[in-house]
Amino acid sequence: MNCYEAIDLMGDELEGRLAPEFRAGFEEHMDICAACGTYLDQLRITLRALENMPRESISPRTRTELIAAFQREWKKN
Repeated sequence: MNCYEAIDLMGDELEGRLAPEFRAGFEEHMDICAACGTYLDQLRITLRALENMPRESISPRTRTELIAAFQREWKKN
């Protein structure tokens, strides 16, 4: 497994739904690739931080504006 493949599977790993057929290759890659291991650790830390943030509700209008802004930025890349 290469770094691109491992990164594609990190979300599944973090959500506890990594398919069994990818488990061995993913774990082997994490064992030998310090960069991917660090990236996965950073994702875990970010998720824990987000889970601990208070959930404040925003208005539907603000939500729509934020989504539109993200979509505009995404299209630039």
